[in-house]
Amino acid sequence: MTSPTDVARRTAGRVRRIIFTREQIAGRVRELGNEISACYDPREELLVLGLLKGSFMFVADLVRCIHHPVQVDFIVTSSYGTGMVSSGNVQLLYDPGVSLRGRHVILVDDIIDSGRTMASLVPIIRARGPASLELCTFLHKRRDGIAHEPRWVGFDAPPEFVVGYGLDYSENFRHLPYIASI
Repeated sequence: MTSPTDVARRTAGRVRRIIFTREQIAGRVRELGNEISACYDPREELLVLGLLKGSFMFVADLVRCIHHPVQVDFIVTSSYGTGMVSSGNVQLLYDPGVSLRGRHVILVDDIIDSGRTMASLVPIIRARGPASLELCTFLHKRRDGIAHEPRWVGFDAPPEFVVGYGLDYSENFRHLPYIASI
C-alpha cells in the first residue's frame, strides 16, 4: 500500500490524489489480458504495438497477461510537448519496421483523450494490411465524436490531468506505480 509519506517523497508534494492504486491497476491488467486472450484463437500470434512513451509500463504488464504468442513493437508519436493539453498536431516520430500485413495487431495506448492520435494512426496501420486491428487503452476520457473507440479499456479517466504508471507531465511522474492527479 502506498503511504502519504511515500506519495510526498515520490512527487515532491505535487500529487493531489491517487486515483487508481498499484493493486487496482494490477487486477485490471490481468482482466484485460484474459479478455484479449478470449478474443483470439490460442494458436494465433498477436502483435502488440505500444505507443511510446506513456504505454511502456502498461504494455509490459499486459503482454505478460495475454495467453497467446505475442510479439511487441512500438510507435512513437508526439502531441503534448510540455503542455497539459494536446496540441492537436500528431507527429509520428518512430515507425516500427515490422510488417503488419496479415497480422492480428493490437494498438495499445496509455490514454485516449481527444482521440486525435488514434484518428491519425489507425488509417496508417490499416493501410499496411493487418488481418485485424483492435485498440486497447489503459485510460479513456470518454468524449463524443471519437472516431476510433477502443475495444478494451482499463479504466475511465477522470476529467483531470493524470500521471503515473508511464503517464507523464513534461517527462516527470512516469515512475509512479499508481495513477494520480496533479
